[in-house]
Amino acid sequence: MKDRHLIERPMLVVLLRGLLILVLIGAVGVLWFWQGPAIRSWLSGKRPGEALDVFGSVPDFSLIERSGRKMGRSDLAGRVWITNFIYTHCPDTCPLQTAQMAKLQADFAEDKDLRLVSITVDPERDTVLVLSQYAKRYGADPERWLFLTGEKSTIYRLALEGFRLSMVDPAEGVKSWFFGPITVLADHGETGKQFIHSSRFVLVDRQARIRGYYQSAEEDALQRLRRDVRILLRGEK
Repeated sequence: MKDRHLIERPMLVVLLRGLLILVLIGAVGVLWFWQGPAIRSWLSGKRPGEALDVFGSVPDFSLIERSGRKMGRSDLAGRVWITNFIYTHCPDTCPLQTAQMAKLQADFAEDKDLRLVSITVDPERDTVLVLSQYAKRYGADPERWLFLTGEKSTIYRLALEGFRLSMVDPAEGVKSWFFGPITVLADHGETGKQFIHSSRFVLVDRQARIRGYYQSAEEDALQRLRRDVRILLRGEK
């Protein structure tokens, strides 16, 4: 009986280790499925002259611009655009993102084929009026820098499935255990709940193809973004 227990314990240890390895493999698989494009973009510092990667296409969508007009992918056809996800009462990453977008607007002031597209993750609060006031604070050109709101389900599906960015609706609770390099945690104001949303900029070409992901808080990444925008504006691949 003693010998049997001595045999069973090592077997149990082996089984537990095997189970742990399977869980880790599964976690890596989930990470790569959802965040692979952004990670590959982050790891690949493309040299000048190299073709930019293609990370899939942005699906069609229907949202409302702060002007009140409907907007979809077709309204951006033939344009190069940079998109990000924010909310107006965010005290953390969003002001930084928006300030960086304002700098991009100034840097590319003469490039009429570039659009900046900021999409709220809190459409219940961020009405067209709220977005208009927020845009004015940052000097957003109404023709070149767009602020979009709309149905929450549409926005979250677009972020998760279209742009493959991390996003969690605080009203539904934190469903994901993964907090990766492209996610940030921001306070949800007086409710005490939290938004989890990406702080990355996404570069989209004239054919609505995703060409890169860039961390908004990293100067090196922002310089890569500027370089890649110029490549696409010149019509290079």
